Amino acid sequence: MAELCTNSAEISLGKLFSAVLKRDLLLSFRRKSDLVNPLIFFVMVATLFPLGVSPEPNFLADVAPGVVWVAALLATLLSLDGIFRSDYEDGTLEQVILSPQPLMVVCLAKVMAHWMTTGLPLALMSPLLGVMLFLPASAMFGMVLSLLIGTLVLSLIGAIGAGLTVGLKRGGVLISLLVLPLYIPVLIFGSGAVQAAVAGLPLEGYLALLGAMLALGIVLAPFAISASVRISVSG
Repeated sequence: MAELCTNSAEISLGKLFSAVLKRDLLLSFRRKSDLVNPLIFFVMVATLFPLGVSPEPNFLADVAPGVVWVAALLATLLSLDGIFRSDYEDGTLEQVILSPQPLMVVCLAKVMAHWMTTGLPLALMSPLLGVMLFLPASAMFGMVLSLLIGTLVLSLIGAIGAGLTVGLKRGGVLISLLVLPLYIPVLIFGSGAVQAAVAGLPLEGYLALLGAMLALGIVLAPFAISASVRISVSG
């Protein structure tokens, strides 16, 4: 990252995005716990739910959309604090802010890396949990597609809270308080898409709303994320 900061505006936005994305992915794969912990938490929540409520198949099939989506939301929330934390602690984030490179592109690349190591694996693992919760096979595609779109929205929103709390020693709890209210619409429409798929109803409307949230997030979130990082680091 330091090399990216010292190279001036000669680097194109695409190359900058690609370089930051590759760097963050490489660091994530070196820290195995960052990859495994959200997945373990995701599986544990879905596994413990039948033990704490009821193992009856019809009941689990009815609540499976909500359980899977809540588990994915909490697993994403668990990993948000690490988006900027390591770069802040070693001083890289401050160098990025002072460099001529656009901070919005760097933040967007870091969010994408977070989604690729958290949201994407959660979405790909969700059919396994769907089988455990007796979710009909006809609803699997809708669940995976809704999670692919929705978890990226969760990462974009969560990065705003991560940026605001990166300067705090224990910002994990504060991130939850900041972003959980903003997560509610994503949770409603995401679980609603899976419920519609279970009932055999059209789910395009729910997916369209999630897609609209994603488009809005990609356009507006980088501005909010970069501003929150500047405020937190400067403060």
